[in-house]
Parts: sequence; C-alpha cells; structure tokens
Amino acid sequence: MNIFLVVLLVLAGVALVLAEMFLLPGFGIAGISGAGCLVASVIVAWIWIGHVAGLITLGACVLATVISVVVFMRSKTLDKMALDAKIDSHVELANNRLKKKEDTPQKSEL
Repeated sequence: MNIFLVVLLVLAGVALVLAEMFLLPGFGIAGISGAGCLVASVIVAWIWIGHVAGLITLGACVLATVISVVVFMRSKTLDKMALDAKIDSHVELANNRLKKKEDTPQKSEL
C-alpha cells in the first residue's frame, strides 16, 4: 500500500506540474500542488519504506518530471495548442506618420 501511494503521488505531481507549465497560466495552485505531491512522495517513501527507497523516489521524481516535459515539448500537442496565424497586414505611413481616416482619399474625391 505504501508503494502504491508513492507511485500515485509521483504521477499526480508530474501531471500537475505539466498542467501548470503548459495549460494553466502563471504559477498557481496546480504548480504548488504538483511540487507538494512530489515532495510528499519522497517524504512518504523515505519515512515509511526506507532511506534507499527515498533516494530512489527522489531520483524517479526528477527523472519523470524532466522526461515528461521533454516528451511533451517534442510532441505535436504544443503545435495544436499554439496560435499559428499569419498576419499579412501592414501599416502604411505617409510622411513618417500614420494615415488617419480623413487623410485617405474617398471614392467621391477620386
């Protein structure tokens, strides 16, 4: 049961950290909760299972977080989420100042 709790905390922590980094803006509840889950998993493993398990859990937390961030960044998921619109418009300048609406010739003036 202790190992299951440690694995569950690690998975929840990594998922929350990923959600905070890529889905939710800012540094908020998901990031703090994710970091808390990762720290709690190491503490639970260290106290309830042993020192070696605590060190293994610490390494697994760091490794799982780094690998999941790298895999998520290389996947096509970010391309689907990112804005990829081309903006072809430009600003026309007249005598180094912006043209106002009344400065542009109307159809009736042509």
